[in-house]
Amino acid sequence: MPCGQPDSGAAPARYVLGVDVGSTVVKCHVYDRAAAVRGSSCRKVESLYPRPGWVELDPEVLWSQCIGVIKEAVKAAGLHMRQIAGLGISTQRGTFITWHKRTGKPFHNFISWQDLRSAELVNSWNKSLLLKVIHVIFTVLHFLTGNDRYLAPSFLTFSTHQTSMKLSWVFKNIHEAEEAAKKNNCCFGTVDTWLLYRLTKGSVYATDYSNASSTGIFEPFTKCWNPTLCNLLSIPMSVYPPVKDTSFNFGSTDSEIFGVPIPIMAVVADQQSAMFGECCFHPGDVKLTMGTGGFWNVNTGEHLFASQRSLYPLIGWKIGEEIVYLTEGSISDIGTAIKWAQDIELFTSVDETAEMARSVADSQGVCFIPGLQVSGDDPYLCASFMGLKASTNRNHLVRAILESVAFRNKLLYDIIVKKVHLPLQTIRADGGVSNNSFVMQMTSDLINKKIEKPANADMSSLGAAFLAGLASGFWTDKEQLKKLRRIEAVFEPEKDSEEYRPVMDAWLQAMKHSLHW
Repeated sequence: MPCGQPDSGAAPARYVLGVDVGSTVVKCHVYDRAAAVRGSSCRKVESLYPRPGWVELDPEVLWSQCIGVIKEAVKAAGLHMRQIAGLGISTQRGTFITWHKRTGKPFHNFISWQDLRSAELVNSWNKSLLLKVIHVIFTVLHFLTGNDRYLAPSFLTFSTHQTSMKLSWVFKNIHEAEEAAKKNNCCFGTVDTWLLYRLTKGSVYATDYSNASSTGIFEPFTKCWNPTLCNLLSIPMSVYPPVKDTSFNFGSTDSEIFGVPIPIMAVVADQQSAMFGECCFHPGDVKLTMGTGGFWNVNTGEHLFASQRSLYPLIGWKIGEEIVYLTEGSISDIGTAIKWAQDIELFTSVDETAEMARSVADSQGVCFIPGLQVSGDDPYLCASFMGLKASTNRNHLVRAILESVAFRNKLLYDIIVKKVHLPLQTIRADGGVSNNSFVMQMTSDLINKKIEKPANADMSSLGAAFLAGLASGFWTDKEQLKKLRRIEAVFEPEKDSEEYRPVMDAWLQAMKHSLHW
């Protein structure tokens, strides 16, 4: 029988789906009660680059890819749609679209979190007198009240990664969206909201707390869309969706799509989903994802740490009365840089890079500077190789690229230790680059901490499935989920971090030469 067709004789629902809509691929895994993968499907995300610095996704292509991987994964598992107890959806964060409330027609393509079209707007705001006045006002308020919610605005700076600036750009540059918003006919949605809307044929318009808090427009202290920021940037408050729990019955897919309705039991932002998939449920638990970008997340429990330079607070997930907060620091262009190196044929397969890096004693003084620095606040940083010599070969270049990942991990980890006043537990790593033993070992050496790598690196899919499984009763509680964890490798410090100091100092010097290009 074709996948998705009703089958009156099908077995009871004994499986959950975890869909992960990432920056480079859309994946779907079918999980059984032991959290073993029974079937999978994956399709490449096709990014569009209509102008220099612009990064978009075609919403119709993304939609067809999502439907395709779900059908293919269920078919690969030899199952029927009736056997699926629930669907969890993890999505890349900050990528958004706006559409007409009445017609459902988008006003533009998805604007990616990687998009730089708001660079001029960002620079204008960061140099403005108004922002300086805001800094003074909130510095005084924080001094007088001691309330941490006033700390972040006291040193607020805008960046091209923030959804708020790109959304402001939309209403300044796309007339149809601006007009629709004036008549309360404009809907804003991150990828999760758009997929919910499409899967339910327009009957569900919502997001969850993890995705909302990742936009930078949702205030984690008050758990509301931020009216002050929206007024400042001339963004109408009417465009935002209602915010629901992360593990929650959002409704079912329209039966015409898969032949039967499938309950949508969770939507979650990808980094928070990976955190949940790694079972980082306790304060001090740390998750390191190394994929397209790098993300360090620390579970801060019920305590919300105020935003600080390079670190920002997020809502991890909300399940009923429980709300868990995270502190996050991010690194841009990890997997992107490695893929670029493959595209220019520095190596054939990513699997060989760790061995290539180890085949030479060092990078021979070559430093690789990726496209953005750790804090991501310089969109004009120049990506470059420095220290090239006549004797430099591919192995030196590959080693320099991989070393840059470990060095940036070290910088961000040191900031976390300094700013987050919690005892940090074992670090759990995931994402495609976590398969690189050279990066993992060097990171462990530099930070002098043990790093665990799970057997399954697709933690965002698993986290979405876990959250959907809890909401549907497929799994009973988090204690049961912890027992399902499988660790493939543990990296423990083998070298003193001081041995890396001369190389890292040279890399930091190279970084300074690349700023504000």
